[in-house]
Amino acid sequence: MLLSGKSKVYGLFGDPIAHSLSPAMQNHAFRHYDIDAVYVPFHVFPEQLSKAVDSLRVLNIAGVNVTVPHKEQIIPLLDRIDPATKLIGAVNTVVNENGVLVGYNTDASGFIRSLKINMDFEPSGKQVLILGAGGACRAVLVALAFAGVKSITVANRHPERAEKLIATLARHFSDVALFATGYDEQPYQDGLDNADLVVNATSVGLYGETLNFLPLERIKGSAFIYDMIYSLSKTTLIKKAHDLNLLCDDGLSMLAAQGEDAFALWTGVQPSPGFMRDFLIRRRTNM
Repeated sequence: MLLSGKSKVYGLFGDPIAHSLSPAMQNHAFRHYDIDAVYVPFHVFPEQLSKAVDSLRVLNIAGVNVTVPHKEQIIPLLDRIDPATKLIGAVNTVVNENGVLVGYNTDASGFIRSLKINMDFEPSGKQVLILGAGGACRAVLVALAFAGVKSITVANRHPERAEKLIATLARHFSDVALFATGYDEQPYQDGLDNADLVVNATSVGLYGETLNFLPLERIKGSAFIYDMIYSLSKTTLIKKAHDLNLLCDDGLSMLAAQGEDAFALWTGVQPSPGFMRDFLIRRRTNM
């Protein structure tokens, strides 16, 4: 990679960031599309986030991705937020438009694209069950609602969290039936039986744990299983879904798709479908 005085700088704000696959896949894309740019990981501690955002203007950094724990905290520090991103309440991509910092959420768009491209799943008119009621769930819920699903059931260990999430979004999506439930309640059982798509938006499974509250045996054979957790080896949920011959995918596809959408926002170049995913799969295979 040859850098010049004209090279644009992009990066990643997060804490921690050492594990991130984004630098590898974004720099691969810059090389492939012959774009004079570099993507750098910046380890930003929470108490330094405001100064880090100011540095984007001072150093003319063209854009950054934002990961935990900064996705919500960065919002008041930006100049403008994309309307759909406001509903999600979290920013994962910032574009520096001549000193004006604009926030987007490509997690949502990337999720929908990964469903359509990698799983051939069309959300319109479908019934969805989402596990978890945190920030990841909110992004997925908003994305699916905009995509025209018929219903979304949000299940959480603490049902009041699911209820609060639904209450904040229901008025924006009057055409979508939204339900909140706990794992031991009847709406959850109904959701398991009827779901066309089941999304794990919890952190359970990140370290190899089993989702004991998700009896995959109840899921209909035509349903899709999507684990938002990604790793260089398949998650426990994905392995079990494979054993039951259920159609499934993990968060590696979403990571790639959101990265492609961020790349397009920064450069105006939309990578070919699956470009970054193919790179990550090759990387996973060779490790």
